[in-house]
Amino acid sequence: MTTDVSRDTNKDVNGSLITGVLLSILGVIAIAVPNFATIFAETWIAAILIFAGFTKLVYATQTRDRGGFIWKLLLSGLYIATGIMLFVYPFTGVLTLTLLLGTFLLTEGTFELILAFRLRPQQNWTWILGDGIITLLLGGMIWFQWPFNAPWLIGTLVGVSIIFTGISRVMLSLNARSTLNPPDQTAKAT
Repeated sequence: MTTDVSRDTNKDVNGSLITGVLLSILGVIAIAVPNFATIFAETWIAAILIFAGFTKLVYATQTRDRGGFIWKLLLSGLYIATGIMLFVYPFTGVLTLTLLLGTFLLTEGTFELILAFRLRPQQNWTWILGDGIITLLLGGMIWFQWPFNAPWLIGTLVGVSIIFTGISRVMLSLNARSTLNPPDQTAKAT
């Protein structure tokens, strides 16, 4: 029975390792062709918004007797319309998403700086200060280079994120594999 469990665990570890390698490769591809990756991400967001809009529409009709039906209906319409607009005008959607990302980072950086100075008497408050400064700089870079950075920025960031997800998955899988197969057991098995 324990060999079945260890075989299943080895399959899980190997599957996770393969997934990590594939994610890393996809991340490199996304960075190599960031314009394509940006459009892909924008289209994915459009599909999510449309799906969420129809889900909200179903919820609105199912709960119409509980009040707020018109507002729920309007909200679902907003989701659906925004998703359709992103599908119909993908470049405008990319511009908008890039501007929103820059705005988000500028706002987050500002809040991090405020938080850092409020935590100033505490030890290691400078880590939050550094995070706030870097986040603020990234947001500013996006804003000041917009709209020229829009076609490649989101795709590149998605690619970097996918690479790091893949690498972390590979490292966790290798760690699990070494835990499952200590050096003494592998020497006896051969």
